[in-house]
Amino acid sequence: MKYYVESYGCTMNFGEGEELAERMDALGHVRAPSADDADIVILNTCTVVETTEKRMIKRMNDLRAAGKEVIVTGCMAKVQPNRVLIRLPGSLVIPPQEYSGFSDAVSERYGCCESIPSPGNATTAIIPIAQGCRGNCTYCITRFARGGLKSYDPASIKERFDRLVDRGAREILITAQDTGCYGADIGTDLGELIRLLLTKEGDYRIRIGMMNPNSLKPVLNSLLPVFEDRRVYRFLHIPVQSGSDAVLERMKRHYTVEDFFRTVDAVRERYPDLSIATDLIAGFPGETDEDHRASLALIRRLRADTINITRFSPRPGTAAFKMPQLNGRILKERSTELTDEKNRTEADVNSRLVGKRFQALVSEVSEDGSVIARNENYRPIAVKENIPLGTMIGVEVTESFSTYLMGRRI
Repeated sequence: MKYYVESYGCTMNFGEGEELAERMDALGHVRAPSADDADIVILNTCTVVETTEKRMIKRMNDLRAAGKEVIVTGCMAKVQPNRVLIRLPGSLVIPPQEYSGFSDAVSERYGCCESIPSPGNATTAIIPIAQGCRGNCTYCITRFARGGLKSYDPASIKERFDRLVDRGAREILITAQDTGCYGADIGTDLGELIRLLLTKEGDYRIRIGMMNPNSLKPVLNSLLPVFEDRRVYRFLHIPVQSGSDAVLERMKRHYTVEDFFRTVDAVRERYPDLSIATDLIAGFPGETDEDHRASLALIRRLRADTINITRFSPRPGTAAFKMPQLNGRILKERSTELTDEKNRTEADVNSRLVGKRFQALVSEVSEDGSVIARNENYRPIAVKENIPLGTMIGVEVTESFSTYLMGRRI
């Protein structure tokens, strides 16, 4: 049968979606170019915010109306299986904790036949390295879906990494719900894992995924040396979530704003060019005007390369869902103010790169036919040329905007 994997949400979900596709390949099912062309759609769901959950439900209704066989995976399969089965009665619902039985469940329902090897020549690949995390954030529904930390075996990660590089991957995204706590349950750490992966010869790039400030701090001395290897993007995604200690305490983030900045300062002291990305939540329950101003001040002080702003969305079952909520108008106003401030800051940070030259890996094709190349700091540079994916080019930055750079090939 022909199948299509439709993933939503975080990088980890997309990585797991590709792993599920490989299992479908091994069962002899054939990849389709789109859901419309498929007999089976694997709907790899996300439920991190309410708007995403509504999008998932609409998609389920659409697939049912189209007469598709649907296998539901991802976070909704764990947290809201009843909502899934109301819309897709009789469908396979397989949460992340049960992926080990995915092949058996699919073969029992849909059978299998002689497998046809996938060409597997994607430029960018994703490797999940753990399930769950060690946090207890009061707003997070994902921890209910993913559970506590369960790090994957380093040898199995290395085997997959080597295989992907041998199949032509030039950019490998290492991901987890919180990559910084990798190995804490099995006697190793993230730095050791990256050093193991780097024993593989080849001209590739590794991007290390999101890690919380309190999980990065204990492994900082182990992790920082890996950035000496130019095959590791000098990039860290460290979500701070608020500029207010009072809000961070209600979130149960287990660090203060100054703790966060001490970690960032230690990173920048060793690697001044390292790119920092972070996240902020606008309008968390109980957030005051002073708390909001503290988040604006954090944006100006941090001068991050990328800041993701999310308007708070209460998720059923979380502690924050029961807290007194802010008025929707206030949420919108604060989200807009944070976005405006981050756009001004990012535009200024990016303007300093005009005229600079970099080596960059072509990793994406834009809708207008231009390509996106990532420099050694994972900064996206748009180049208006038709350049094959996976090509390493020299590029000079010619223009800057708040969210990306324009450049020319040199």
